Amino acid sequence: MKKIFVAGHNGMVGSAIVRKLAQQGDVELVSRDRRELDLLNQQAVTDFFAAENIDQVYLAAAKVGGIVANNTYPAEFIYQNLTIQNNIIHGAHLADVQNLLFLGSSCIYPKLAEQPMSEQALLTGLLEPTNEPYAIAKIAGIKMCESYNRQYGRNYRSVMPTNLYGEHDDFHPENSHVIPALLRRFHQAKLDGLAEVIAWGSGKPMREFLHVNDMAAASIYVMNLSDDVYKANTQEMLSHINVGTGVDCTIRELVETVAKVVGFEGKIKFDATKPDGAPRKLMNVSRLKDLGWQYSISLEQGLTDTYAWFLNNQDSFRM
Repeated sequence: MKKIFVAGHNGMVGSAIVRKLAQQGDVELVSRDRRELDLLNQQAVTDFFAAENIDQVYLAAAKVGGIVANNTYPAEFIYQNLTIQNNIIHGAHLADVQNLLFLGSSCIYPKLAEQPMSEQALLTGLLEPTNEPYAIAKIAGIKMCESYNRQYGRNYRSVMPTNLYGEHDDFHPENSHVIPALLRRFHQAKLDGLAEVIAWGSGKPMREFLHVNDMAAASIYVMNLSDDVYKANTQEMLSHINVGTGVDCTIRELVETVAKVVGFEGKIKFDATKPDGAPRKLMNVSRLKDLGWQYSISLEQGLTDTYAWFLNNQDSFRM
């Protein structure tokens, strides 16, 4: 039986990994909340690993937030993420944990990276300024894993997800990302009987979205690949793997699908005076496909499931 530690088990991705692992019969799951284990405390993390005899680590713990949070608290974003990563990766190594999976972000790629973004685009250009501190921390995590692999023969792997959504997402009215924000806005518009909802931008930019349950499945799949298969499809100093659908849609298509899922029957108007952001952000997922995995949850099905979860849990959200 494998003893598996999921760091960040209360977050959207960490909780999905826990749910998926719990379906397996050969694992013992280990988790600690912030009161039990402060991941910013190096000695506490070192002591935890020394005591627990862990076989695998999923490093899904991170300080995350939208554009406003990244712009307002850049010092916290770079310090806390670097510290959490350093403590867990080094603590796992000291305790002779051989297998670890580090979860990053597509923001590691340059702002003007060629589309779709391949793993080879890493460190080839300037980052998006608004989330550069967070991106730098995630890049450091990739390189830390690679360094421990090179020097100590560890099996520390990294996966970089595209835009994620699903149950346990953040539906905060100011800080949430595009899908939970849209679901909440159209839900409220339906309740209020509004005749029209205004969406920001032209609706032309293209984005890629992956359901968090697919992300969890991909993470477990990559973690458990044999060394031979993994090494045959990656490079020693370019070892990270993009995780996404490889399919994008326009923001207009996304907005219209959310309206359909929620059951909003009014009009949708796009305010082209509002900023669009980058014209396209799509992941090249050919490396992951070559490794034998691809997504299974369509955008409409994923949005339907996420809205159902929102309805069942909306009493816990601040409306």
